[in-house]
Amino acid sequence: MANPIPDDFEVVCLSEDETRAVGRRIGAAAQGPLVLSLEGVLGAGKTCFVQGLADGCGVDAAHVSSPTFTLVHEYPGGRLPLVHFDLYRLKSASELVALGFDDYLHGPGICAIEWGDKFPQALPPNTCRIRFSIEPDGRRLASFRIP
Repeated sequence: MANPIPDDFEVVCLSEDETRAVGRRIGAAAQGPLVLSLEGVLGAGKTCFVQGLADGCGVDAAHVSSPTFTLVHEYPGGRLPLVHFDLYRLKSASELVALGFDDYLHGPGICAIEWGDKFPQALPPNTCRIRFSIEPDGRRLASFRIP
């Protein structure tokens, strides 16, 4: 599959809408299996990005919310299936087994993993790492790194 994300680039988003737009472009361009590790501080835009990703995949983004308490949300029915993980509350990589994490990583669609950097050893080598940050002036940055 041709990756829809160019190697090593950074995007400045001045609003949640701009963060969603970046996700939307990636979701619309994705052709098949894609694993995204969404990393960064609370409130930096990870879930907004996934809302855009869902929209780009043809999934109703209004249903996308942070899966902090359920840990995983599945969004079928779009052009590509979307699975959204939030690993924030997990304490060890062994907890991933109960979620069926490995099966999702090898699925046909997009797997967006908030806090994927907590368990980097559990991610496939071709994972796209997206680092979200908030600058002192309030701008949000998303830095993309493709292996």
